[in-house]
Amino acid sequence: MAFDPNAATARYIDSLGPAALQKAHDYTVGKEWMLLWGLLVSALVTWLIVRSGVLDRLEERIAPRRKNLRAFLVTLVFVIISAVIELPWTLYASYFREKGYGRTAQPLGDFLGQATIMLGISALLTALFMLGVYALIRRTGRSWWLWSGGLAAAGMAFILLLSPILIEPLFNKYEPVPPGKVRDAVVEMAGRAGVPPERVFMFNGSRQSNNFTANAGGVGSTARVAISDVALKNASLDEVRAVTGHEIGHYVLKHTWWGILFFSVLAVILFWLADRLFPRIARAFGSNASIADPRGVPIIFFLVSLFGLLAAPLLNTFSRTLETDADNYSLRTENRPDALSTALVKTAEYRYPRPGKLEEILFYDHPSVEARVRSAMEWKAKHPEPPTP
Repeated sequence: MAFDPNAATARYIDSLGPAALQKAHDYTVGKEWMLLWGLLVSALVTWLIVRSGVLDRLEERIAPRRKNLRAFLVTLVFVIISAVIELPWTLYASYFREKGYGRTAQPLGDFLGQATIMLGISALLTALFMLGVYALIRRTGRSWWLWSGGLAAAGMAFILLLSPILIEPLFNKYEPVPPGKVRDAVVEMAGRAGVPPERVFMFNGSRQSNNFTANAGGVGSTARVAISDVALKNASLDEVRAVTGHEIGHYVLKHTWWGILFFSVLAVILFWLADRLFPRIARAFGSNASIADPRGVPIIFFLVSLFGLLAAPLLNTFSRTLETDADNYSLRTENRPDALSTALVKTAEYRYPRPGKLEEILFYDHPSVEARVRSAMEWKAKHPEPPTP
């Protein structure tokens, strides 16, 4: 009987069972609705901070000639205050809901501790970035939004360069894959692809999440492939090879650099829209700030949230394209379609595998598990394994 990719795909997805599929559906649809609720929370936070006048008073206390200090401190205070106001929502969305669906076993104290560290880092980096933005507004006039793309590109490259060295080790322990068959396989694959073997790590992702995951990150000498201990503990050797092949694909195909280029162009568009819409949105929130005033930073960040939601289909399409390329790289170099499929099915616990086409376009930053498994099965049909002697 001829191999049927559609039937094989159905068997893989159905292997989860009705209860698990329904739970994954509820979890995923809930997260989609939370995007809208998150925007409403952002609007409320913006309104509260603007109405409180706290940033106006802070700006008045800083001498007008100290423009850089004013931009830095006002942004820093805004990020911290908004995080405090949003804390109930953050706890629900990122901790209690995840705990309720069995996606994390992290103690609350550890979650809050890590969130505090991340807040400090993000507040500092955001304040430095906005210092640059306000300097561009002052020095380049109406074309400031065009220069922002270069600033965004430099900022992203800087963060990606430093993150594996200075930031990520604050939250997880990265170490070489333990000696054994898995390490031998991973090192062999890395060497074959031109990835330095010492750049392949295992990290204790189980500290934050029970999700079956791996990632490729960094740029240049800091680029690396990292596999969660959850994936290593719950995967067969073939699955590890298939997943590692996918992550090495991101590295070899230079997806990080494509991402920097894509998001830099998007930043230019975003800032152009912000330049045009800022006065109207500021008035809606009761602010009389201009876009050049640091006290108007809450309006800019609300616009970022709004544009991010509206641009989600474009962002997700770009991301799905990269993920498809990485899947294809794994299939070409490893030719383990069944192992890739079984590994993908494990991710369906937190990403419903059978969304409608419109839902996938709007909300999925990876192709659906069903689509990815079908592609693997179609590959298998075109590239059958040689018979075993």
